[in-house]
Amino acid sequence: MSLPAPKEVRDLFEDLLGRPVTVSPTDPVLSAAVRRTMVALYVDNALKLQAVIGLELSLAVYAGAALGLIPPGGAQDSVEEGVMTPVVAENVTEVCNIMAGLLNRPGAPHLRLYQRFLPGEGPPTDAVGHLLALGRRLDLNVDVSGYGSGKLSISLAF
Repeated sequence: MSLPAPKEVRDLFEDLLGRPVTVSPTDPVLSAAVRRTMVALYVDNALKLQAVIGLELSLAVYAGAALGLIPPGGAQDSVEEGVMTPVVAENVTEVCNIMAGLLNRPGAPHLRLYQRFLPGEGPPTDAVGHLLALGRRLDLNVDVSGYGSGKLSISLAF
């Protein structure tokens, strides 16, 4: 399994959200930021953890709001208040489901979204360890045009 190219990430977000998206390299997520991060776990057919994706609260809210055509002002208010509405949570879960396509490659095990943890829900310790581990990872700042930006971290679990 290999990490997606930044262009693949940008293209997926643009196609899904129907608006311009820019991506740029950024620093890895820090342990202090995990509580404000949506964490998605991806497994193979044997339910073995293969990848972890983290979306900073701001990116999770902006992506979920853009997918649901929720006005940017409301999304920005949610980020400032540090909350995610149930509708935005459902939308960003669908974004995470579709992001499995970034991880699936010909000849490699098929991965699927297994579980997601909203900011503050406390993902399992092993998943957090993979999210924070240096090595096979991609860290991008993703800017959703008209909404705002946030950090996306993709970490392979092996």
